Amino acid sequence: MKGFITMSDYAIDVSVADFDEKVLAASHKQPVIVDFWAPWCQPCRILKPILEKLAAEYAGKFLLAKVNSDENQELAMRYGVRGIPAVKAFVEGELVDEFTGALPEGEVRAFLDRLIPSPAEPIRLEALRLAAQGELAAARQKLSEAIALDPGHEAAILDFVELSLALGELDVAEARLAAIADRARDRNRVDALKARLALAQQAGDADVATLQARVAENGGDLEARHKLAHALALQQDYRGALEHLLEIVRRDRKWQDEAGRKGMLNLFTLLGDDPQYDDLVREFRVALARTLN
Repeated sequence: MKGFITMSDYAIDVSVADFDEKVLAASHKQPVIVDFWAPWCQPCRILKPILEKLAAEYAGKFLLAKVNSDENQELAMRYGVRGIPAVKAFVEGELVDEFTGALPEGEVRAFLDRLIPSPAEPIRLEALRLAAQGELAAARQKLSEAIALDPGHEAAILDFVELSLALGELDVAEARLAAIADRARDRNRVDALKARLALAQQAGDADVATLQARVAENGGDLEARHKLAHALALQQDYRGALEHLLEIVRRDRKWQDEAGRKGMLNLFTLLGDDPQYDDLVREFRVALARTLN
C-alpha cells in the first residue's frame, strides 16, 4: 500500500502525496531525516536498520521518513537524488544536510548529533547573555555547566575557550582548545581562537606605553616593535598592530624566523571570519605582497 503508513512512533513511510505535511511541516517541530531507498538496493538494506534503530533510540529527537525512490521519482528528482541510499535532513522546512551511501553507525550518529538541539543550548545562551553584560566569570561558569551536561557541545566549548582568553587564563584556554581542535567542525573559529591564543602568549604582560617609547627612541628595536604589535592586537588596535609587523618585514624580513610576516598571517587568520575587517585585511595583504616582492 502506498502513502503514509505508521511503522513506529519515530519512523514512517512517506510518499509524494504527503511529503509536504509529514516532512516539511513536521520539520518545524523536530528534525526530519528522509531516507531515499529502493527494494533492490543492497546498501539500502544495510543503512535502513541502522536508521530505524537510531530513530527508536533517540526516541523522538528526530523523525525518520522513508521514501521509496522507485515509487516516488518526482520527489527523488525534486531533491537531486542521484544515488541511493540518499539521506537528507530537514529543519524548519529546509534541507540543511545530507549524505549518500551506507555510512557506519558511528558516522550516522555524528550526522544526527549535528542536527539535534543540545539540552545544553539554553544554558549556553544564558552564558552568552551574561558575557554580553560583562559578567565574564559567571558566564564561563555557566558554560562549564553546559559542557558538563553535553561534553560534545562544540559551540559551548569554543565559547569557554574565548572567555578563558578574555579572562587571561591562557593555560586553561590552550588545554580546552587542544582537546577539541582536531575534531571541531567550525574550523574558522578554531583557527581564529588559535590566533588569539598565540597573540596573548606572545604579548605577555607587555606595557604598551613603555613599548611605544622604546620604538619611538629606536625604530630598529624590532623586539620592542614585535611585542608592541601583539599588545596592540590584544587591545583590538589591529591596524596599529599590522603596521608595526609590516615595518618589521620592511626592515628585516628574516628577523626571528620571519616573525613579522608570520605575525601578519596570524592576524589575517584572526580577522578573516569577520566581514568588518575585510578591507583592512585586503589592504595589508597587498602591502605585505609588495614588500616581499
